[in-house]
Amino acid sequence: MPGPDLPAAHAPFTVDALLARWPSAVEKTELISGVLLFTGNFDERDIVAAERTYPGRRVLLNADGGIEVHPAGSEAPRSLLESDA
Repeated sequence: MPGPDLPAAHAPFTVDALLARWPSAVEKTELISGVLLFTGNFDERDIVAAERTYPGRRVLLNADGGIEVHPAGSEAPRSLLESDA
């Protein structure tokens, strides 16, 4: 699991949390075919935060550790990293 947990709500942020947790640790953000792509080294804890930030959208952790925010839908989102081959 990369990085520490976020500090409790009453505690100040730490440098480690700032550099490890979404969204402050985003290295780059792109918009590709209507999907937000946040490049970084994230985990399931960051997915939970992104789902609260973008309610109704489908959020996934891709194979590179980035976060993808897809439009709402009934099927599981397919990562931008997956090829059509």
